[in-house]
This record gives sequence, structure tokens and C-alpha cells, in this order.
Amino acid sequence: MWFRVDNRLVHGQVIEAWLPYTGTRHLIVANDELAADMLRQQIVELAVPQRVTTHFVPVRDLAATLDKCGEDSFVLFANCQDARRACDDGIEMSVLNMGNLHYGPDKLQLLPHVALSTQDREDLRIIRQHLVQLDFRCVPTENVRGSYDQLL
Repeated sequence: MWFRVDNRLVHGQVIEAWLPYTGTRHLIVANDELAADMLRQQIVELAVPQRVTTHFVPVRDLAATLDKCGEDSFVLFANCQDARRACDDGIEMSVLNMGNLHYGPDKLQLLPHVALSTQDREDLRIIRQHLVQLDFRCVPTENVRGSYDQLL
């Protein structure tokens, strides 16, 4: 099972790099907004390989979806808040991949692909308290980046 935060959700890096790397058969997008938008879901599904079943669920329904899909799942969150909600709801993650969070006002540019707001840093601190390892990589072929706990 693999968990990733990426504000772009389903895009080329996920389709071309992460799905083959993990070999998962279930792509679960845990995002309240996308779970309520059938048109966007249909558009996104066009990019996903046929061997992968796509599930769009509100964050509150993630546990039930994981129960049905099992260990063979790749979970995408749009932001740190959704990942924290999942942790707070009892979802066990050993690793949370930090794939992409765009820069914006009042955000700390941690890496070229990760900029964190004060709220993001607080959410990641709480997630770390759940003993979740943070993995800062865009693609699986990158070296795992060092610990950024001092910046959280």
C-alpha cells in the first residue's frame, strides 16, 4: 500500500512512474471535492491504465474503501490536511510520499516540488506523531531525501 500527497492528484508522474513502481491494482483518490464531481472523475479515468481500478472517495470513506481493496492500493491525497484526517481516522501509513505541493503566499519552499504553509507543517508534525515516515520524492527513481523534521 502506498500513500502520496500531490495537489495535482492523478497526472503523468503517478500514471507513468508510481503505478508501475508499486504495481498496485487500485488507485484511490481520497478527496472530498473530486469525489463529488462525476465529470472530472470521468476525465481522470481516461488517463488511468485499464489494469488499474480507480476509486474516488471522500476522505471519511477511505477506511471502508481500503477494507474492500486491500493492500494492493495506491492512495492519493490533494493536501496535508486530508492526509492528517486519514491518520486521525485510524488509517495506518508506514510511509507518506510528499510528491508535490505548489508554492504560494506564506509558504516555505522546502524543496523544488514541496512548499509548506504553517498549517501543512502542523499537519505533518501530527502525522509524524503517528510514526509515519515522510518520503520527499517526485518519482520513485529519485534518492529518498533526508529528514526535514527540523523544518516541521
